[in-house]
Amino acid sequence: MVYNTESEEAVTKKGRFAAIVVCWFLGNGSLISWNSMLTIVDYYTEVFPRYHPTRVLTLVYQPFAFITIAILTYHEAKLNTRMRNIFGYILFFISSFLLIILDLATSGKGSVGAFVGICLISAAFGVADANVQGGMIGDLALMQPEFIQSFMAGLAASGALTSALRLITKAAFEHSHDGLRKGAMMFFAVSSFLELLCVLLYAYIFPKLPIVKYYRSKAASEGSKTVSADLAAAGIQLQIKQEAEEDPKHDERLTIRQLLMQNLDYEMGLYLIYVLTLSIFPGFLSEDTGNHALGSWYVLVLIAMYNVLDLIGRYTPLIKCLRIESRKGLMIAIISRFLFIPAFYFTAKYGGQGWMIMLTSLLGLTNGHLTVCVLTEAPKGYKGPEANALGNVLVMFLLGGIFSGVSLDWLWLIGKGW
Repeated sequence: MVYNTESEEAVTKKGRFAAIVVCWFLGNGSLISWNSMLTIVDYYTEVFPRYHPTRVLTLVYQPFAFITIAILTYHEAKLNTRMRNIFGYILFFISSFLLIILDLATSGKGSVGAFVGICLISAAFGVADANVQGGMIGDLALMQPEFIQSFMAGLAASGALTSALRLITKAAFEHSHDGLRKGAMMFFAVSSFLELLCVLLYAYIFPKLPIVKYYRSKAASEGSKTVSADLAAAGIQLQIKQEAEEDPKHDERLTIRQLLMQNLDYEMGLYLIYVLTLSIFPGFLSEDTGNHALGSWYVLVLIAMYNVLDLIGRYTPLIKCLRIESRKGLMIAIISRFLFIPAFYFTAKYGGQGWMIMLTSLLGLTNGHLTVCVLTEAPKGYKGPEANALGNVLVMFLLGGIFSGVSLDWLWLIGKGW
């Protein structure tokens, strides 16, 4: 194999900043389309008032995301990571563009057929999400923790960006004819552009960065086969078969089951983080927080505050004194978040909008902070193929938590009589 003979310290400085920036954009692209769909909830609520679009679209999205990531995780060692990620971003791009075409074809009318079409696109977003998040987290787990942090920050930034755009478009088009629809079209256009940008960044820029080539070459030398296509795209040829013959232990690695058992606390931690978050956001915040002085702006402000603080929370682990590295400390922090359940219930029933905005901000801040802490701590100490597999396992539990949280939100809706 062609392997960089420079010192690790020297090589890992080449292209590091560029890699962090690209990871941020790739993270943004992994959720911008879905966040765009969620953020224009007031448009879909107006067009489909009887279908609970926020909750229905989320419930459609999550099973496809979870089942897909479960299948991909099981077959992770045999997958071509490059093709998987490119396929995911292309599917995001096509699905986002189809939202524009569907809206134009139906003239923004709220027919059953149009809603079914939007649900199918939501399902496609779920499949794309499973491909991209699992593929990217697994890929970045081979490299520096800062890359995962930047990817997750970009992912949260998609929510903050869509919230900011939604507030701007609402102010700009609130009193114009078809104002909500015009704002929605702008969202879909922006997300389509960003998804296309991610395809180009991942396919042509990211694999050629020196630091990325170094870590992928190192992973290949440790037996990882999932990086071969990306290395080939960067002009690096591998001789894995020859090395495997010389060293029979070359391809040995922990199994998925072993990784599951060794990291059960991290996996359950991610699951619990997102069970809680998605049982509250966005369904409960969108439909169950009552009417307040902010009127139609209230839900948008709540979603915006969650997204902005979620983004800030994904940068706070960069401050060493705030980063939680202890496995026990992480579990204590994660379990303590369940105090949000009674807090939100009583605030919605008796509190003012200021208290609800504060609670929503804390929900976002803790969600972002703890997610990054878990995802950056868990892969430490594992070699290339094991880190890649563990990254996929962690994302599977993350999406499983989201699915469970959405299901609990639906049970709450059914329990109160729909």
